[in-house]
Amino acid sequence: MKIDEFRESLKNSNPPAGLSPALEGLWWDAKGDWTKAHESAQRDEAPDGSWVHAYLHRKEGDLSNAKYWYLRADRPAAYGDFEKEWQAIAMWLLPVAGE
Repeated sequence: MKIDEFRESLKNSNPPAGLSPALEGLWWDAKGDWTKAHESAQRDEAPDGSWVHAYLHRKEGDLSNAKYWYLRADRPAAYGDFEKEWQAIAMWLLPVAGE
């Protein structure tokens, strides 16, 4: 799936089948459902899920918790534009999701 297809799928009520829990978390975040996004990210205990988890906590304003998850993801803590980080995570995860 390409990023444009992923964004297009946001018009639907549910995420596309076969997404990783981390990518599903990003999908729910883009839909504005932080709770479902967080639940999805928590299902992935690997670095990908930790990265999404960090992003979500940063977005909610819980920076100390976000820093913990960035460390678990082995990623530097992000600052600045949320959309840019969302895009970077999605681009990283999408090739894993079925290419």
